[in-house]
Amino acid sequence: QLQLVESGGGLVQNGGSLRLSCLASGFTLQDYSIGWFRRAPGDEREAVLCISSRGGNISYLDSVKGRFTIARDVAKNTVSLQMNSLKPEDTAVYYCAANRAQFCYSDSSHYDYWGQGTQVTVSS
Repeated sequence: QLQLVESGGGLVQNGGSLRLSCLASGFTLQDYSIGWFRRAPGDEREAVLCISSRGGNISYLDSVKGRFTIARDVAKNTVSLQMNSLKPEDTAVYYCAANRAQFCYSDSSHYDYWGQGTQVTVSS
């Protein structure tokens, strides 16, 4: 069974850091492009960052540039999202998603597998 599981969410103060992890089971993440998305209450789901199967990274949000980074750990079959200098507006459920293409997409319809999401709450 192909599955993605996110972990690492929680409650953090304004300016704090969190590291989210996306663990794959049943397939090798290295063969997929992996995107992190988020959905804040009342908002649409939006793409945050993506790492392609070729290794390139794309940041889709100007608001997270310089604060969030994405990385792949091949040995652990995980992709992480390091979030620093967190702000209350980063509060959302964060999802990781995988697509078989060698490219990243901001459109969620291109992704084949999704995790269940992990809640990130940043207090002011």
